Amino acid sequence: MKLKLVMAAAIVTALGMTAATAADEPQVVRQEMMKKVGSAVGALGAIVKGEKPFDAEVVKASLTTMADVAKDFPNHFRAGTEVGLDTEATTKIWETPEDFKAKSDELVKVAEAQLAAMPTDQASTGAAMKAVGATCSSCHETYRLKK
Repeated sequence: MKLKLVMAAAIVTALGMTAATAADEPQVVRQEMMKKVGSAVGALGAIVKGEKPFDAEVVKASLTTMADVAKDFPNHFRAGTEVGLDTEATTKIWETPEDFKAKSDELVKVAEAQLAAMPTDQASTGAAMKAVGATCSSCHETYRLKK
């Protein structure tokens, strides 16, 4: 009986450590960061499409999220993390890290510029989303694997 209890505890501990280790993996961190950006884009998109009413706080939070994520995003592409854990990153990131960082910096710049201008209605939110979206697309075209 004790052996079964010890084995069960060992299995539960190992599974917990595996989940914790995966959460710290750069690929997982990058994916979580992109999910945050995706949620921010989705919130803006809902306003632009008229699915949600204009909400300045939602717009501000969404643009802030994009800028904040873009500031830190390039830091999670260390050598040896090019593959694994269903990464969608192309190896071009590691081949041209300066350009990758420049594209991330451009997103920071554009998102912060949109924050400074702060959209005031559905139409201006659409314009902000278009500006930010073009910057996102520029990076995705070069540095994201096509599915």
